[in-house]
Amino acid sequence: MQVVVCSTYEEMSLRATEDLVTVMGSRKSPLLCPASGDSPAGLYRNLVARGGQREGDVSGWRFVGLDEWVGLNGGDEGSCRYHLDRELFGPLHVPEEHLFFFDGREEDLASQCRQAEAFIAFHGGLDATILGLGLNGHVGMNEPGTSVTSRSHVTVLDPITAQTGQKYFREAQILTKGITLGLGTILDSRNIFLLVSGAKKASIVKTVLEGEISEQVPATLLLRHPGLRIYLDADAAALLSSR
Repeated sequence: MQVVVCSTYEEMSLRATEDLVTVMGSRKSPLLCPASGDSPAGLYRNLVARGGQREGDVSGWRFVGLDEWVGLNGGDEGSCRYHLDRELFGPLHVPEEHLFFFDGREEDLASQCRQAEAFIAFHGGLDATILGLGLNGHVGMNEPGTSVTSRSHVTVLDPITAQTGQKYFREAQILTKGITLGLGTILDSRNIFLLVSGAKKASIVKTVLEGEISEQVPATLLLRHPGLRIYLDADAAALLSSR
């Protein structure tokens, strides 16, 4: 595990971008799982800015979405796919056949879970997974109490997640369930990038890094992964006992 504390969000995003490009460049057709959200957004801007440069060529990359709100898909403003289409997939001109993303509008969500796992297996496993950190310690939509061995599944959203998720929508949404890669799926990734920014995340960062490892705080289950990199800006790291 590596913890990188940066002075600013921009510095954090740049450091994570450089490390990600290095990791992904070690394989011919690497598979990336990107999370939507505020903390990874700077990393995606950096990837897009590099798009016209040789080291920014992602034409061989494949992508699998981390999670989605049940009842929504890329056609819905505020969905996870909606944001990643605009921040990453669209600007990088990622062909649809190079990615799999959960469709939360599909009736057979179990099939969506099987398809996600099959896509990952077909492409040789996840080379890198990019994660944010929820206020309750969730990663993806793996809520407190999720088993460390879980695979892709439908989850009942914690009230904190449902409330926080409202910020992505212009009008209030009823958010009750999500569909997500499981903790076991994420832990199979060769590399995990956990990006956390902002003072509002300082308390949960302290809990994750200085508390006990527990399924009640899902992010703590990542800590023993040898390829885990945690990137914090100064605000998110403010409450840590040791910087």
